[in-house]
Amino acid sequence: MSNIISFFQRIFKRGPDRETALGKFTDRYKQFKDLLEANAQIARILALLDTVYHGNKQLETVQIRHEILRGIAAARIMSDSLNALSGNRYTSLNDSLEHIAANIEKEMHACETEEVRVITLPLQQVDSSMASSVGAKNANLGELGNIIKMPIPLGFAITTRAGELFLSKNPGLFDRIQRELTSIDIDDPSTVQTASNNILNAILKTPVPIDVAGAIIAAYDKIFCNQDVPVAMRSSAISEDGVQSFAGQYLSLLGVQRDGLLDAFKRVFASMYSARALSYRLVNGHELSSAGMAMVCLKMVRAQSAGVAFSRHPVNLRSNDVLINGVWGLGEAVADGSALPDEWLVSRATMTITREHIVDKLTRVVLRNESNADGTKGKLVQQVEEVEEMMKHLPCLTQEKVLAIAKAAIKLELHYQYPQDIEWAIDEDEQLLFLQTRPMGFDTTSADERTPELKDIKPVIRSAEVAAKGVACGKVMVMDPDEDMTHFPEGWVLVLTHSSPHATVVMQRACAIIAEVGSLTGHMASVCREYGVPTLINAPGASELLRDGQLVTVDAFKGRVFDGEIPELLELRISRPPVANTPAMAFMRRMAPHILPLHLVDPRGATFTPEHCTSLHDIMRFIHEKSYAEMFMLSDSVSDSSANVATRFAGSIPLDLYIIDLGGGLRDPDSNVCLQEDVTCYPFQFVLSGMLAPEVQAKGPRPINMRGFISVMGNSALGPSAGERFGDHSYAIISDRYLNFSSRVGYHYAILDSWCGKTVSKNYIRFEFAGGAAGSIQRERRVRCIGLILKELGFRVTIIADRVQARYQKYPRDQIAARLDQLGRLLIMTRQMDMLMTSEEAVQTFASNFLTGKYH
Repeated sequence: MSNIISFFQRIFKRGPDRETALGKFTDRYKQFKDLLEANAQIARILALLDTVYHGNKQLETVQIRHEILRGIAAARIMSDSLNALSGNRYTSLNDSLEHIAANIEKEMHACETEEVRVITLPLQQVDSSMASSVGAKNANLGELGNIIKMPIPLGFAITTRAGELFLSKNPGLFDRIQRELTSIDIDDPSTVQTASNNILNAILKTPVPIDVAGAIIAAYDKIFCNQDVPVAMRSSAISEDGVQSFAGQYLSLLGVQRDGLLDAFKRVFASMYSARALSYRLVNGHELSSAGMAMVCLKMVRAQSAGVAFSRHPVNLRSNDVLINGVWGLGEAVADGSALPDEWLVSRATMTITREHIVDKLTRVVLRNESNADGTKGKLVQQVEEVEEMMKHLPCLTQEKVLAIAKAAIKLELHYQYPQDIEWAIDEDEQLLFLQTRPMGFDTTSADERTPELKDIKPVIRSAEVAAKGVACGKVMVMDPDEDMTHFPEGWVLVLTHSSPHATVVMQRACAIIAEVGSLTGHMASVCREYGVPTLINAPGASELLRDGQLVTVDAFKGRVFDGEIPELLELRISRPPVANTPAMAFMRRMAPHILPLHLVDPRGATFTPEHCTSLHDIMRFIHEKSYAEMFMLSDSVSDSSANVATRFAGSIPLDLYIIDLGGGLRDPDSNVCLQEDVTCYPFQFVLSGMLAPEVQAKGPRPINMRGFISVMGNSALGPSAGERFGDHSYAIISDRYLNFSSRVGYHYAILDSWCGKTVSKNYIRFEFAGGAAGSIQRERRVRCIGLILKELGFRVTIIADRVQARYQKYPRDQIAARLDQLGRLLIMTRQMDMLMTSEEAVQTFASNFLTGKYH
């Protein structure tokens, strides 16, 4: 007893060792936060790579490689954090992770091609295999001219080596760029513009290294036979003009002459960091530090007309036409959308023009020499001029040229095995030239637009989030996410209260899946896309709105569920664009087995071990599960050395409660005493609100059942052998979003561990209650009563003897908060509850009363 008194006397002494005493808690909490952040990062990476693998998003090989390496790095952070939390209980996890990483590295090495190390290359020496060094625009132009034998302008490629040397030989520039990129706040667009301006100014002030400058000038002189030929200096970034186009994000300079080549090189290089390019990378999930910038230097085409052709219609996926747009003059007005173009549709089957729409073309973009003050010709500049009256209403292409472009578009699609987006021009000699080709981007919303509105039919569920697209019809079966699903019938619709990786066992039998809560980056959503199962998530009340055996139609385009069979929806068939058979897709398919599959689906299964992890997905799943268990027992670390960091809670609750603030949990963490309003920890605020709810507070002595009281007294008299007796103090270890609450009072204990923030995938509650002074029958009745209450609140519950364990995870913050309030109430009401558990009827009665707010 004297030791306990001494302990609490030391609690109120705020000595210089506060930081030391707090250290072990803050260290573990930091490791846990790092683990959660790495888990969220790898979840996003896996979701991105999964969509790439199934052709729903396109990335280049270098981008896929980059994301995989980021995933491995995040997994290593998770593994290190878990071992730090557990005292290195999972060292074999590192072996499994490094084995997976070695397999990935081996596959990557097998896919590598020899990089070009020269600074420039004539386009005659370039083909599509060189994209990693010359960029996709150069690679495709080289392929057009050298392999497919289509006419292209004369020119040369400036490889990524030039940009590498520009940065490596100006190390201060590289450091400046990295500092500016680090300063960008994704939520503050002004920081993007500021960083972009600063980087542009820094690049323009930096000289081009002598070897780079010499190589560019020498290539220009050789290709154009020492004549001052106007050229276009165009970007050919590694990520550009591939299956994710970056169209319009980088710079093209027209009419560049010899003395302006080096300035043009710097300006195009700087466009990697333009505000729109940086914003595009942020939106599409790319790193701000670019993968590399190459350039193409092409002889200027003085175009009579120019435009764009699509080998497939980009919006109407059912169309079998080539779409061609064109204007008088340079094609920039088509590319940037500033001019209304002529339009043709050409049947791929008959090679006939099925539609011709000619508009009034009032202006055109041309290149003209400025006039110097002395009357001599100045530099070439773009100008907008009026079109001659007689030409305004004429088509900018003859039918012969329209059909020639259409034939070329189909030929390019056959060559690349993917629909193409092509830029063309007709020069002053009426020769057709091709300026670039790249994989098409399709309007992924077009299928949604064709989905019937069905205004006369009211959906049972609307506005759910689509996790995997499709339409299905079947009977409903509502299931608990953790129950045995082996009996799930073929062709039915699975309805869950929340998404769960356990659903993978039925995905080959389910025609559709609906979950009340879920995440697009979650395990289940990823696997649903892999299996092609139409899936809706975040459909509130689905388990109550839909009943077992009900026939429904699931519209996983517009997030709707209808009662009965809806033929108008079931007739809907999407003609999806083919998945590009590109080197990037081949690379992704080769990497996927080491990254995407999830084999560890049951945390209670015998194979849920580090040794059975064979993919990054497995590693993530294992660590995520085990980290909760480690943090759950955080309060076991409380000892005398923690005394000078605890703050006593002075609220009117029947507990001697002491709080340890890890950061952001209390208004004044140095205070000896705090009240409810001093607590800033979000989850703890709701637990306290439940504990201190007036309706929960006892208004007098609690009624005692004498038979239960005698049982408690009898077991207490037996001493420690009847059960372990704990101390009479409770702890809350808190931060702004984290709570670990432990109450060990008398012969029972309760532990509550929770994270509650804006990121749904991080949110969870874990709760455990066990023990008591009554006989085993009454203790077991109490935990069954608690289990009934928690199940009604949506928890997953496990009961073993007189111990109940419950979890509630991956729900929005408001739903987590509501359950924490209920747990606060339950913690107060469970005290001495075992004395009331004199019959099975008492179990049901108490649970029912609690859930209806009848606490006394």
